[in-house]
Amino acid sequence: MSICSHCMEAFLRAHNARNSGLRREHGGFDNSDDFLQREAQRVIEERKTLALEGLVGGLDCIIINTEPPRQGAAVEEILAYTGFDVREAFEDSEATTCVLGASDSPRCLVRARKTASPFADMGVFPKTRGLPNTRLETLVFEVMDLNQYVAIQKRRGVAFLSDDIIRRGGYSFMQTVPSVFSGVSFGFIQWSGPGREYASAGSRRLDWTFRKPQDPLLSHIKELDHAAVRVEARDRDPGIIEFLHLTNHRFEFAIYVEALNSITNVARLPGSQFAMVFTSGIRPYVDDETSGPTEKFVHSYGTRVHHIAFRTENIEATVAALKDNGMEFLLDLVGSEDEGLKQIFSVPSANTLLVNEYIHRYGNFEGFFTKRNVTLLTAATNKQ
Repeated sequence: MSICSHCMEAFLRAHNARNSGLRREHGGFDNSDDFLQREAQRVIEERKTLALEGLVGGLDCIIINTEPPRQGAAVEEILAYTGFDVREAFEDSEATTCVLGASDSPRCLVRARKTASPFADMGVFPKTRGLPNTRLETLVFEVMDLNQYVAIQKRRGVAFLSDDIIRRGGYSFMQTVPSVFSGVSFGFIQWSGPGREYASAGSRRLDWTFRKPQDPLLSHIKELDHAAVRVEARDRDPGIIEFLHLTNHRFEFAIYVEALNSITNVARLPGSQFAMVFTSGIRPYVDDETSGPTEKFVHSYGTRVHHIAFRTENIEATVAALKDNGMEFLLDLVGSEDEGLKQIFSVPSANTLLVNEYIHRYGNFEGFFTKRNVTLLTAATNKQ
């Protein structure tokens, strides 16, 4: 695998600890940006050398897997609490799938698996018992030349779930094995047909009927803005570096909240609306009382996507409407127009285990987050 020796050392240290099942020592370990900033720049140079730069585009869709009895309720929640509507529903030998979408947004595929899950080894944690198959499993990115991309990544040693590219009527698809660092799999899709339908010729269309609430304020909830994964402190660097190797995103900045033992890290693709956020502890987990809400979350739920965020206009009235429609929140709106943005977290869904974030950036606000908002939102996850 053509990764620099320092980066490989970080990968192997974390990977071997994961696979051995040993409890990693936490004494003396602190995250800092020195290693990450240096390796992030090396990744960009390597992508250029390997002709990967420019091959991977923006987010095409996210894939959420649910327990089969909860799939319908998960779809109804998305309809009730976002601007998304149902685009298609189908089943095949692997899963039943409902595709939801909104204008100018990546799609959301809600699936119920029929076959064995490649995520089974992610483990069952105190707050996921009874929902072993429930998680945002895969983030799928569009690729200009999937044949070239897969060939390069295989030479680098990247492991995929299938030996060969999966060819459907309108697209080709390939997916990595789940990451030991982030608990997420990354998919890559190249469209060839005139439309964007995920059902293939072998799929059976489902005549599912769902009611979309007729609240005009739901139209103020726009596209997916970002997804945020919670990772262990020691997996922060290798998890972000792995993501940068697989996509064309760039590491932009980290916000440290020392009082809560938490770091929020943002990776963005130039010209794309969607960002990937990694949140970890500064120091590894010790116990619930002293480790802070981020490490506590990972200890309770495992490494996984914590929330998906939707860009929202007229956020005060929209949040009020969501409350009227039954949504509960972990905190009140944080931020202000003067500060440039407002944000809020919902309580986690009982059907997907995901938190919804609603975010409104005002006017010419050039930042992505503010430290004050990050601090308040991080603290609110203690309530989970």
